[in-house]
Amino acid sequence: MTQNTRTDRSGLGGFAPKLAELTDEVLFGDVWERPELSARDRSLITVTALAALGRTAQLDFHLRTAPANGLSKDELVEALTHLAFYAGWPSAMSAVTQLKAIVEETGAA
Repeated sequence: MTQNTRTDRSGLGGFAPKLAELTDEVLFGDVWERPELSARDRSLITVTALAALGRTAQLDFHLRTAPANGLSKDELVEALTHLAFYAGWPSAMSAVTQLKAIVEETGAA
């Protein structure tokens, strides 16, 4: 992966180059590539953690990339519904609302 591959999309490469480098090289280039968990599992864990913590800016990226990692809309909805009982109703409702908007925007099934 080239430096700033993912973070250039958000414009952070030139603004915070070290953070962009660490994001691309360590997080996505190393952690996400470890064989102990599949990209699908990592995506599910990441989406639910971000939703539980209310990190909606990062959640948007991960909800959009989750289907490419093998998660269906129905699986994401189910995971977020399940999360409501452990992380709180507002967190789950906010995440499902965000997912719904993405599905409507992209036409994803």
